Amino acid sequence: MSKFQKYCTIKETGKHELIIKESRFIASMSRCQTVTEAENFIELIKNTYRDATHNTFAYTLGLDGSKAKASDNGEPAGTAGVPELKALQLMDLHNVVVVVTRYFGGIKLGAGGLIRAYSNSVSAAAEAIGIVECIPQQSLTFSVPYPEYGTINHYLENAPVTIANRTFGAQVELTILVDNEAELIEQTKTELTNLLAGQIKFKQGTVTYREQTKTSK
Repeated sequence: MSKFQKYCTIKETGKHELIIKESRFIASMSRCQTVTEAENFIELIKNTYRDATHNTFAYTLGLDGSKAKASDNGEPAGTAGVPELKALQLMDLHNVVVVVTRYFGGIKLGAGGLIRAYSNSVSAAAEAIGIVECIPQQSLTFSVPYPEYGTINHYLENAPVTIANRTFGAQVELTILVDNEAELIEQTKTELTNLLAGQIKFKQGTVTYREQTKTSK
């Protein structure tokens, strides 16, 4: 599995509340890259809602979901944390932690009702907060003589790349970001090389991620 690949996550930290048979379900979500970050967020929410009946949680880390954990926090086994984790997985979300806080409203939901309530709380929160696709991009830096700058700039503004930086010195140094796909990177290099009659050298830099809102199919 490639170290850099496209994945989905939530847009930002946020929360969403549902009322189900008089119980309040507050789903708080955040991005996280490490177990420590996930656990710190869980403790923060637990402290925020320390008077709640339950603070259940789930998180999934890594692009392969290799690090995952769920807790029912006193709810019947398998009725809270696991459904929350499954909801994250069904939405194909990565590097996300969710804490679902419950204030009991007096009406018992039963095992099936709890599973639906906790699962729906996570799904509704993710949709309300927003889901983004994180797309890896390779940076390429190269220099362009001033007489050719206009041609190159026109090409770049119409190509599927992002111009990250322009530095005007003896020549114009440009840094562009190209989606991290071997074929697209080579195509971009070839087209730039042809435009500059072969007089170009590329410096390949780091891979970063651009984010775009994921639209429903």
